[in-house]
Amino acid sequence: MPAASKRLHVGVQYACLANELPQKPQVRTWARAAIDVDGKRRGQITVRFVDADEARRLNRDYRHRDYATNVLSFPYAREPVVCGDLVLCAPVVAREAAEQGKPLEAHYAHLIVHGLLHLQGYDHETSARQAAEMESRERRVLHALGYPDPYAMEV
Repeated sequence: MPAASKRLHVGVQYACLANELPQKPQVRTWARAAIDVDGKRRGQITVRFVDADEARRLNRDYRHRDYATNVLSFPYAREPVVCGDLVLCAPVVAREAAEQGKPLEAHYAHLIVHGLLHLQGYDHETSARQAAEMESRERRVLHALGYPDPYAMEV
């Protein structure tokens, strides 16, 4: 295996102008914590922050749902390394955090962890059992990062 594949590389792209976007070091910390869930601290991940138009277009083109959603996960490989893209819609994330009374930073951390678990093969839409397992992993990672349980804060 090439030396480069023994590390986690996280690229961060800012394709929108939004207030309070997470800084690159924060994003990388959250991504590493989510990848470490399975001891797979290897991979190539890109996290991209976008506006509602781009998020809607991607969701429509790839998921056939014509609206901007909070996070989209595009997995390319899981083994031997995790490779994929996460796309976060800044206006949707900000709106959800405000509506749910959550700190914006905590909501971004949750969605990045959530998306990284999708890239590793976790899926909350397949069954209630898988959803519960994914939520449990999200809670553990976020707790280790110092964030509250994102599901306990739902209103």
